[in-house]
Amino acid sequence: MVRTLVASVEAGDPHEAADQQWMLEWIDSGAQLWRLEKPSTPPRHLAVYAILLDEPTQSIMIIFHALAQAWLFPGGHSDDLEDPRRTVVRELDEELQIAPPFHPAFGGDPFFLTVTQTRGNHSHTDVTLWFVFRADRNQPVTIDAREFSEVRWVPLQDRSSWPDGAFDPGLERFLSKLTARLNSVALKGR
Repeated sequence: MVRTLVASVEAGDPHEAADQQWMLEWIDSGAQLWRLEKPSTPPRHLAVYAILLDEPTQSIMIIFHALAQAWLFPGGHSDDLEDPRRTVVRELDEELQIAPPFHPAFGGDPFFLTVTQTRGNHSHTDVTLWFVFRADRNQPVTIDAREFSEVRWVPLQDRSSWPDGAFDPGLERFLSKLTARLNSVALKGR
C-alpha cells in the first residue's frame, strides 16, 4: 500500500524524483516504515502533511509548530501499519477538529513527497507524503495548542505576505508544483 502511494506520485522536479527513488528503495529494503516510539524510533519513518486549499481565495493553511519552531502544514506521523491516507485524515481531526474532503483534482493519493532531516533535539528523518484537501478558510477550527500556537491562511501567489520564520525545506518546490497543477486544471476547465 505505501509503495503504491509513493510510486503514484508524478515527480515535479529532479529533487522530488530522487526522494521518490530513495523512498522506494527504503520500502523495498524491508525497513520499519512506521514510528514505533516517540520521537525518533526508528530514525526514519512515515509522516504526512495535509495541504488545506481554499480555491476561491487561492490560499492555503499553515501552522506554527511548537516543537519544530517552524511554519509547517497540519499533519504528523503514521502509526504502525496505518495507511497514510488514514493518518492524514486522523491528524486533521486531532489537530484542527475538521474533516474536509480530499481535493477532487488530486484524489486521495499524495501529490508531493519529501525526505527531510528534522531540526533540533532527537533529529530524525521524516519521509513525508503531502495530500491536498478542499477546504474553506471560513470553516472554524479548534487547534491543538500542545502541537502548534498559530494558524494562518496565506496566499499562494504572494509569498511576501507570509510570516517570517522557518518553513519546511520542500515548501518552495511544493508551491511551484501546486501552482502549475492548479493552472493546468484551470486551463482544462475553460
